[in-house]
Amino acid sequence: MSIAQAILWPGTKVCMHFGIDPEGEGSLVRWMINTLVYLFVSLAFVWLIAV
Repeated sequence: MSIAQAILWPGTKVCMHFGIDPEGEGSLVRWMINTLVYLFVSLAFVWLIAV
């Protein structure tokens, strides 16, 4: 598994769950899921550091 596959893993798994091809038109859905996942992870990390 490459680094890129590891980074894209959350969105890929969600796309596979819903039966969407993550490499085709579903790549935009995969991008959105990954953005939301890493946004929440980053915000939680910043919140934990600030408290």
